[in-house]
Amino acid sequence: NHLDTLGERNSYSKTDPDATFTRMKEDAMRNGQTKPGYNLQIGTENQFIIDFRLFPNPTDTLTLIPFLSSFQDRYDRLPAIGVADSGYGSEENYRFMQENGIEAFVKYNYFHKEQRPRYTPNPFHAESLHYNQDGDYYVCPMGQHMNRIGTRREKTASGYITESVRYKAQRCEGCPLRGGCFKARGNRIIEVNHRLKQYKRQARERLSSEEGIKHRGRRCIEPEAVFGQMKYNMAYRRFRHVGIDKVTMDFAFFAIAFNIKKMCAKLRKAGKGLFAGANFMFMGLFATRYNWNIATCCLMNEKKAA
Repeated sequence: NHLDTLGERNSYSKTDPDATFTRMKEDAMRNGQTKPGYNLQIGTENQFIIDFRLFPNPTDTLTLIPFLSSFQDRYDRLPAIGVADSGYGSEENYRFMQENGIEAFVKYNYFHKEQRPRYTPNPFHAESLHYNQDGDYYVCPMGQHMNRIGTRREKTASGYITESVRYKAQRCEGCPLRGGCFKARGNRIIEVNHRLKQYKRQARERLSSEEGIKHRGRRCIEPEAVFGQMKYNMAYRRFRHVGIDKVTMDFAFFAIAFNIKKMCAKLRKAGKGLFAGANFMFMGLFATRYNWNIATCCLMNEKKAA
C-alpha cells in the first residue's frame, strides 16, 4: 500500500522507499529539482564523529530530540552541553534541553540579525513593545494598553502543543502611527508566545557570554569541517546502498574509517609513530560504538532473506 509506505512523509522514492524527495545543496540544473535522499545528522567533538542518525524529514527542527535520544541510547547519558545553529531553535527543543539538564547554546531564527552593528529593532514589532507582567498587558507605541483577549493553541508536526496569548488594542482609529504599526482593519491584535520568548532571552544571554562566543566559534569548525572533508576531500557525496538499514551500515563504516584517519593525522602531527596500535585501538572503540547499527542491519537482512 502506497499510503503505508508514505507514512507521515509527503513523498518517497520507488527505487528506495525509505528515502524522501528533498532539495539538495548540489543542484546542477539550478531549478530546485528534488532528489531522493536522507537527512544526515552528526554529532562531533574535536572533529571526531561521535554519533549520527538518518532522518526522512528534510528540516532540522524535528531531528534534535530524536538525535539526542539516539545519543543517550548509545552512551547511556545525554550531553552536558548542546551547540547547534538556528535551524534547531524551537520551543520544543529548548524545553527538552532545559528539562534534561542540557546547557543549550542554540541560536534562534533572527539571532545573527540582532548581532549586526547597525541593527535597529522595529519599534512596532510585538517583541519591541513594553510588557507589564503584573497587569498582563502590552503598551503600544502610542501608549494605550493592549489587553489580553484569549489564547491560541497550535500543534506542531511532532505533536508538541504551543500556546500563544492574544492581545488587542483598545482603539486604533485615528492613530497617527497606524500606517507604520499595521495595515489590517479594526484594532491591532498581536500574538505572543511567552514561553518561547523566555527561552530566546536565555539563549541570547548564553550565546552572548564569553563561553557562548567560544562555542559559537567552534561550531563553525566542528560539524561543518567534517562535512567538508567528507564531501570534497573524500568525495563521499552519495550513499552506496539502498534502504535505511544498509545506508546506516554504510555511514557507520565510513565514520569508523574517518575517525581512524583523523586520529592517525593527530598522532603524526604530534610526532608519534604508533599508528598501527592507534588503528587497532580505534577500530575496536568505534566498532563497539557502532556495532548496534551494524548488527541491526545484518539481523534485518537475515530476516528478509529467510
